[in-house]
Amino acid sequence: MFYYIYVLFSEKDKKLYIGYTENLKLRFEEHQEGHVVSTKSRRPLQLIYSEACLDREDAMHREKYLKTSYGNRFLKSRLKSYFTGCKNS
Repeated sequence: MFYYIYVLFSEKDKKLYIGYTENLKLRFEEHQEGHVVSTKSRRPLQLIYSEACLDREDAMHREKYLKTSYGNRFLKSRLKSYFTGCKNS
């Protein structure tokens, strides 16, 4: 079983949402349909990044890290082409 860390981009407020789940497809659908309180008012959302972990604790630690200033810098660097509009790079 995998655990997924994921990053959503809100087209409404242009901010990121970071979470983790066992079922990425289902969780994204829940976000899209407004069933998640923290993103309900921030729709529409795009899934722009995900990572898979074999262990739940690893996924939880990775999620926490990505929510720090260092993790945020990592994401901005990793997703540079997304944020600059060069999605095909």
